[in-house]
Amino acid sequence: MSEIEMVVAMIRPEKLGAVKQALAEVGAPSLTVTNISGRGSQPAEKGQWRGEEYTVDLHQKVKVECVVADIPAGDVVDAISDAASTGEKGDGKIFVLPVSDAIQIRTGKRGPEAV
Repeated sequence: MSEIEMVVAMIRPEKLGAVKQALAEVGAPSLTVTNISGRGSQPAEKGQWRGEEYTVDLHQKVKVECVVADIPAGDVVDAISDAASTGEKGDGKIFVLPVSDAIQIRTGKRGPEAV
């Protein structure tokens, strides 16, 4: 298993604040947040605009990426899972990926030191 891991989570946008707080509590050093759209088990929503009916099957989500070396990825996964859960369809997914190397551009540090 790699000593550097990336935890990637797709969550509901309204849960971002709780996830950020939970990650700070477990000591996750940094994170990257991206607005995304996706489709999974969450049902499509129907709407009407100017008399025309439309279907929204791509739901707005937030992608949170966190690379860790000195804290266990399992702690990060548990923090995200607990903070993002509503118990309903559409809560999202979490993936854990090994990272083969990391380079800090400013200092040139490599590996876990760069994280």
